[in-house]
Amino acid sequence: MRLATWNVNSIRSRLDRVVSWLDRSDIDVLAIQETKCRDDQFPAERFEEAGYEVVHTGFSQWNGVAIASRVGIDDVEVAFAGQPGFDKEAETSLLSAPVVEARAIGATCAGVRVWSLYVPNGRSLTDPHFTYKLEWIAALRDNGVSWLREDPSAQIALCGDWNIAPTDDDVWSPEFFTDKTHTSDAERAAFDAVVAAGFTDVMRPFAPGPGVYTYWDYTQLRFPRKEGMRIDFVLASPALAARAADAMVDREERKGKGASDHAPVVIEFSGDRATFP
Repeated sequence: MRLATWNVNSIRSRLDRVVSWLDRSDIDVLAIQETKCRDDQFPAERFEEAGYEVVHTGFSQWNGVAIASRVGIDDVEVAFAGQPGFDKEAETSLLSAPVVEARAIGATCAGVRVWSLYVPNGRSLTDPHFTYKLEWIAALRDNGVSWLREDPSAQIALCGDWNIAPTDDDVWSPEFFTDKTHTSDAERAAFDAVVAAGFTDVMRPFAPGPGVYTYWDYTQLRFPRKEGMRIDFVLASPALAARAADAMVDREERKGKGASDHAPVVIEFSGDRATFP
């Protein structure tokens, strides 16, 4: 299976680019984040014309996640058990209920349980959104523990934009991010807890060391200056991680007019297909 994850930063703005890339890259399953559209606005027909089934959850111009698969989609689940919500009106009202945002969708594709995840940004270390982010990851971790307890041989892929650079090698300047989100001790501990629960960053063995990034801000010429972050991951359960054969970040898709600020992360599972050149 050739599995990819990509924060496309608006599927309607980048539809042609995404569908063309799927064909060129021979992708079996793509986890998509930040679709920025409602379900009725999602361009499912274009994916279907390209040979992919697709499932999506989205409520507005914010967030939104999807899975596109040409190897089947079964047992679709929108949100994971206990997924926290966020009270957008928390600063002005004590009566509003937290909203479970469109940040997680799961489906089984050719025996692999694929989750497309868009972890909350956090905004700042003192913002309520930061607490929400940590609670969200903790709830995901608890689910991961439960899934592996129920079936230690389960093949699970936690794919998406985690909005965390887990080590200093994963960011162009640790000093620049001092006192900012994405590199704080609390966020890194939350990420490490998911890994400790049994999930492996399957790309890292194939791309060790600093300078391997998946995101470059649009501002300050971050991409041409190679000032990026590695915040997009596929974390695999033990049974699936054992099948990892190759991995790459497709930096070419960060280039050119109309590119997302993220690049796709591609993982090749099992040894029955050619690995990357």
